[in-house]
Amino acid sequence: MTLPISNSAFSYALHYEDSGATWRLSSFLLEHIPFHHENLVFCCIGSDRSTGDALGPLTGSILSNFVSFPYKIIGSLEEPLHALNLSQTVDSFENHKVPPFVVAIDACLGDQKRIGEILFQPGPLLPGKAVKKELPPIGDVSIKGIVNFGGFMEHTILQTTRLNITYEMSNRIARALYLSWHRHSLKKVHQRHYESHN
Repeated sequence: MTLPISNSAFSYALHYEDSGATWRLSSFLLEHIPFHHENLVFCCIGSDRSTGDALGPLTGSILSNFVSFPYKIIGSLEEPLHALNLSQTVDSFENHKVPPFVVAIDACLGDQKRIGEILFQPGPLLPGKAVKKELPPIGDVSIKGIVNFGGFMEHTILQTTRLNITYEMSNRIARALYLSWHRHSLKKVHQRHYESHN
């Protein structure tokens, strides 16, 4: 769970219930996530013990169900990526022969009127800040979902967040990521086909 969201500008924001949200989000992600990267990793942060903080693990589990999705996914309902193993995971990236490009996904709190928004930002997440935990930053880019309002009693707010909104947002994010990869793959096929005829 990242820090509460202010009204500062984001690279991209849309509400999960917006018309065509999955397609529109996939179009943006297609331009800003390097699906051609040799070591692209999706880190889905959060806990399955809290309905509000389960956005990351839910996204990881839904992505994992797309069996053709070729990238490494860390964090799911079965094996969450949370405060107890996050530092170890970040440290392990240093041992990779090819430095990974990490897409970090997490829930966050924000203004009441922005609940349900999915946000994309360049740069890392700061997990745990909303609940006063000191954890290492993670991610080359980040995707956040505003699951509830913030500012006080964050633990209670997270525990009482409706699972439906967390699930629906996770579903949109996972499907948009899968669609982005699929569109990237089709573009590569078309490009190879074009080059073979020229």
